[in-house]
Amino acid sequence: MSHITDDQLLAHSDRVQGKVVVITGGANGFGKETALLFAAYGANIVIGDLDVTGAAKVVAEIKKIGGSAAWIKCNVTKFEEQVELFELAVKKFGSVDIVIPNAGVSELGTFRTVAFNKDGKPVKPSMATLEINLYGVLYTAHLATHYLRLNQKENDLKSIVFIGSVASWMAIPMGELYSGSKHAVLGIMRSLHPIMETKGIRVVCIHPFFADTAIVPTSVKLVLAGIPLTPVFRVARAIFHGASDVDMKTSGSSYLLLDNGPVFMVPKDEFKEGVYKMIDNRANAATAVLIGVKAWAFFFRDVWRITGPFILRVIVTVVLAKIAWANREWIERSVSDKIYRIAN
Repeated sequence: MSHITDDQLLAHSDRVQGKVVVITGGANGFGKETALLFAAYGANIVIGDLDVTGAAKVVAEIKKIGGSAAWIKCNVTKFEEQVELFELAVKKFGSVDIVIPNAGVSELGTFRTVAFNKDGKPVKPSMATLEINLYGVLYTAHLATHYLRLNQKENDLKSIVFIGSVASWMAIPMGELYSGSKHAVLGIMRSLHPIMETKGIRVVCIHPFFADTAIVPTSVKLVLAGIPLTPVFRVARAIFHGASDVDMKTSGSSYLLLDNGPVFMVPKDEFKEGVYKMIDNRANAATAVLIGVKAWAFFFRDVWRITGPFILRVIVTVVLAKIAWANREWIERSVSDKIYRIAN
């Protein structure tokens, strides 16, 4: 694990010139800071957000500095609205190059408290946190796998940057749904990047500690009083670096922002240490058995394809010969009787 300085986070800024960045939740917080940062280096920005006033202000700010941007009202839990977001990017700018599924919320509802209806039956709890932080992210990533490849040329910069959290790695008390969603986001990134890498698309995940944004409730900020929070500008720069890094070998990495200090990058190979290593070894052992069984199945399939007809003829011949031998006396008498009748 190595740290990346603030200046190094912008090392590949020349690569985003003219690129098209689709970002959900770009009206505030990390999303707003990230949109303005990419725009400052010449990228075209397309924002999808329910906060239309905030989105319009960000777009106006980008245009004021000479950049190009567009926004559309988008509820990330509605697949059709996300399709409209991507279609807007293609229609206005001709392609999609960088996708940032940024829209997210903190813990909504009271998962630990069971509510009851008038008949005394438990009421279904709100799953809004998962619908936004997980399903919304999955919709964005799903569409990204298609739209990033439209008009893709060799060596084009193409990236998906997921927004995880320190809660992707450790449980947050009283944040069951939030922690679950962020653990899932890390898993999605790790599952997706090997396939996307073969298609020339980088996939990484950013994991900030608590930051001074609207997503963190005031009560939590009071609890964290005196603890260094992660600067919003540094989170945006980590997202920028994750999207613009030219080294495909770092695809699948995680960027950790644990306090107000430097960004730490965890390469995918370091997910093989400690308990991860133990699990990986066990999983590989099980996979090896499956591969072995599969290999033998393929072996017998090919042997049958090559020799099957011949072997079948041999088996039929042997069986008929055995039947003939077992009934040779009856066959001899039958043949003799037939010859006798013909002769007379």
